[in-house]
Amino acid sequence: MCKAGDGSFKDITDYIRKAFHQPEGFVALHEPRFTGNEKTYLHECIETTFVSSVGKFVDRFEEVMSDYTGADSAVACVNGTSALHLALLLSGVEAGDEVITQSLTFIATANAISYCNAHPVFLDVDLETLGLSPTALEEWLQEHAEIREGKCFNIKTGRRIQACVPMHTFGHPVKMDELMAVCSANHIVLIEDAAESLGSFYKGRHTGTFGNIGVLSFNGNKTITTGGGGMLLFNDSQLAAKAKHLSTQAKLPHPWEFAHDQIGFNYRMPNINAALGCAQMENLDAFLADKRELAHTYAEYFSSVGISFVTEPSDCRSNYWLNAIVLENKSERDAFLKLSNKEQVMTRPVWRPMHTLPMFSTCQTDALDTTQWLEDRIVNIPSSVRK
Repeated sequence: MCKAGDGSFKDITDYIRKAFHQPEGFVALHEPRFTGNEKTYLHECIETTFVSSVGKFVDRFEEVMSDYTGADSAVACVNGTSALHLALLLSGVEAGDEVITQSLTFIATANAISYCNAHPVFLDVDLETLGLSPTALEEWLQEHAEIREGKCFNIKTGRRIQACVPMHTFGHPVKMDELMAVCSANHIVLIEDAAESLGSFYKGRHTGTFGNIGVLSFNGNKTITTGGGGMLLFNDSQLAAKAKHLSTQAKLPHPWEFAHDQIGFNYRMPNINAALGCAQMENLDAFLADKRELAHTYAEYFSSVGISFVTEPSDCRSNYWLNAIVLENKSERDAFLKLSNKEQVMTRPVWRPMHTLPMFSTCQTDALDTTQWLEDRIVNIPSSVRK
């Protein structure tokens, strides 16, 4: 194991620069690549003047995403957070409900639950997947839940437990079979936060297509980007149609009148963003191949210097969106973060666990032992597509 202050951390930053063929200057954590038809499609979109939420590129992007993931239907949204908010509402989450998720996640997961005026419950993750642990979920439900009239209730708070939202951390799929079995047995709707896992597969099936609804993100730092954007994945075409309706202010079709039949949202992806996404999807396979090559190179190097590198779980094919190493302890983590960023090689720690943030400090949790262990040790390292 490399020790802080012995020069080995500088060797790591030098190796990362070598991997990116960038001997000097700033090495980003994950920057986008525009190597295809992005400018052509953007120009075409601008020429049509259809740059907002109506246009052929939105429809095309949804079709391409549905075909790629194997979902029955896909509905484009303005970002991943709005998509997750809609997914929760479409899954019957109401004010006062409880929604189970992991504490080790990006804040959008917890925020979307809060937008519904629901209560997040933060449980532990698995060491292998970095995502929600089926064992932690089952044990917590055995202690805290009971089934009444086909619904799951928290016996201590009296609240309905309506949904569970696992997140595929850094693109590594969680144990979907086991999570689905626990949720099904307890009458809990499962929603996949697949924001980071476009191009990741669990037992040959794309993430985001197992649960009631899946959610993708196309933020500027994702594997492909639309600048800002998200996508809902469905295996139920009627539910997808309802999502599209809600995402366009619940406006009823009419040649000229403005009529709305319920409270809707301005969540529809603009056509100009979708144009970018269509071009990006044409290069997705090449992006994923380069990222796997980088991950393989990293894995060999870090094994040679005695540092743990996070690899895809068994039965999975990960997109390796953000590569991660696991250092010896928090002191080493902080020392490496300080040195690498000083050397202009961008690294960052994993997110602060949600239960440690002031707005979620009173939420229910389990012991979160693995979560805390990982927070003290994980560092994300540069993961951009290089070609």
